[in-house]
Amino acid sequence: MSDIEAPLFAPIPRDDLPQRIARQLADAVTAGRLRPGERLSESAAAREMGVSRAPVREAARLLESAGLLVSRPNRGFFVRSVSATDLDAVYELRICIEAEAAARLARTGAASALPRLAAQIERMRALADAGAHVEQVDADLAFHRALCAACGNARLLGVFDQIVWEMRLGLVLIGRLYDDAHLIAETHLPVLAALRAGDPAAAAAAIRFHIGAAREAVVDRFRALEGTTA
Repeated sequence: MSDIEAPLFAPIPRDDLPQRIARQLADAVTAGRLRPGERLSESAAAREMGVSRAPVREAARLLESAGLLVSRPNRGFFVRSVSATDLDAVYELRICIEAEAAARLARTGAASALPRLAAQIERMRALADAGAHVEQVDADLAFHRALCAACGNARLLGVFDQIVWEMRLGLVLIGRLYDDAHLIAETHLPVLAALRAGDPAAAAAAIRFHIGAAREAVVDRFRALEGTTA
């Protein structure tokens, strides 16, 4: 058996470097390969990715803005610890932006977005069958990003993109949210139905209920997790 430790990161193409590096760093954080409180070694990341330290540092700043990393003077970047209070605030913000996005989409016409949204629900079902928790989290978040992307307000999408990694980290850390993983997909159906009906008020209400229920479950689970590690 080899004693050589597998690298955390893979070499990446040269185009759009900071964003590509940020994606790899974020994946390492949300998958638990970089743990809360752990220092990011810019030199090691740069070496494994085959790039200089400058774009790694730029990527780290992007993730600091996204809430995944924190910088400490003369010490570098560290993985941020996420608390139940943090996640509660993120979900409150999600309700605000996604209720508006859902209402806008229902009002302006959701027909072109419906196939993509329905496809994400089917993907969640398939991933539940496969027991692929992390991938199901990604499919769940992809549904909500598609909703924001289709609503016609780029600022709402920008806010979603700014908080998505913090959401992903919290969801991955708590593990399975429901005993039956298929419920993740099913809870999106009322949102899809309201959008299909073209009812802005119903769409906003459906997304508020959907995210509100998830907020309660996620925050309660995270508080319990904090209690076991206190």
